[in-house]
Amino acid sequence: EVQLVESGGGLVQPGGSLRLSCAASGFTFDDYAMTWVRQAPGKGPEWVSAISSGGGITYYADSVKGRFTISRDNAKNTLYLQMNSLKPEDTAVYYCATGRTGLGQSDTWGQGTQVTVSS
Repeated sequence: EVQLVESGGGLVQPGGSLRLSCAASGFTFDDYAMTWVRQAPGKGPEWVSAISSGGGITYYADSVKGRFTISRDNAKNTLYLQMNSLKPEDTAVYYCATGRTGLGQSDTWGQGTQVTVSS
């Protein structure tokens, strides 16, 4: 029932920018905190960022703070991640997820979108 569909990934050069989107359906979107989680090849999942249900409170991993901005448009049931000053180490599959961390057993992930940062 809960459906999360990420889009916007792709290949970008170091220092470049990309905006990811997550279209949500099947639940009352504006009642839920949302998060972005990423997983690099051969690595475990890494929490990236989270946002409160109303969009007024945001959280970032130290590795992305100052470069990434999480936001949401509750009228459109859409979550965003604006990524600036991208680094090769940002290369990963990025997942939209419900909850503060996205890592709880009850949290739902989308299918993911690939972000590759390379020259």
